[in-house]
Amino acid sequence: MTAKPLLLVDVDGVISLFGFDHARPPAGSYEMVDGIAHFLSATAGEHLRTLSSEFELVWCTGWEEKANDYLPRALGLPAPLPYLSFGQAVGRANTHWKLAAIDAYAGPDRPLAWIDDALVPECAAWAAARPGPTLLVHTDPPVGITAAHVERLRAWAGSLHGQLD
Repeated sequence: MTAKPLLLVDVDGVISLFGFDHARPPAGSYEMVDGIAHFLSATAGEHLRTLSSEFELVWCTGWEEKANDYLPRALGLPAPLPYLSFGQAVGRANTHWKLAAIDAYAGPDRPLAWIDDALVPECAAWAAARPGPTLLVHTDPPVGITAAHVERLRAWAGSLHGQLD
């Protein structure tokens, strides 16, 4: 059986929205996570469930294992997801802080897509140099994952079928 491509899923700016006009918030609701209110997109769960038929979903977030403490229930996911651990490198001061953990988890050749609001030029250079098929999908933090992102990801996964056999 051929493995599905990975979909590395960030949380903040993809599922947990910020920077929107609080007088006119997007569809969603607040969820308390370790005493901090996070505004979760109303459509993120449906989008992730749709994508799970074509991808192996993996949390790629500074939340690490905490994502599974809160998000599967809040988003209606059927089970916890694997997650990446980043050690002491978490933070935006090191703009490519996720890359080593991604490489360790995925290896050089496994096809992967990565959806994140904080993709920087180093990420694009890494993706271009990576031997395996790689797609970066940037989100806007007040909006998060959208139907257009889902369609783009599904089309990309569909284009891999000949490569994964």
